[in-house]
Amino acid sequence: MKVLNLRCAQQHRFEGWFGSEDEFSRQLAGSQIACPLCGDTQATRLPSAPHIGVGRHASQERQGDVVAAPAQASTEVTLQSQWLRAVRRMINSTEDVGERFPEEARRIHYGEVKERGIRGRASREDAEALREEGIEVMAMPIPDAMKGSIQ
Repeated sequence: MKVLNLRCAQQHRFEGWFGSEDEFSRQLAGSQIACPLCGDTQATRLPSAPHIGVGRHASQERQGDVVAAPAQASTEVTLQSQWLRAVRRMINSTEDVGERFPEEARRIHYGEVKERGIRGRASREDAEALREEGIEVMAMPIPDAMKGSIQ
């Protein structure tokens, strides 16, 4: 199993797991690798250093054997990972009502239907009108890659 660090054209970093180098190349050539944040299929492989595990005594003797990723890259990956988990939780705990979002939000707010978590699409004007009615809504972009099955 090969775990590769990848980056899309929008500069989002993500990990890809492949059975072999050939499998990675085949999927890359077929535009089958998509960024989990934006769905971009123009992925490039980033350089990566192997994790070198050394014992306590060996590390004292050979100080130069351990390689660490820059803190900024690690923080960026952690933030993206946390954001993806939050989006997945939101998707799993809400019903997609699509274009009917403004109508369904009003029906819930005014007690016409059972209260539940919903998500969907609304124009800026519709979202503002909902807020003026006292209905709490929040814009949250969901990457196309997360709307179907997650790789």
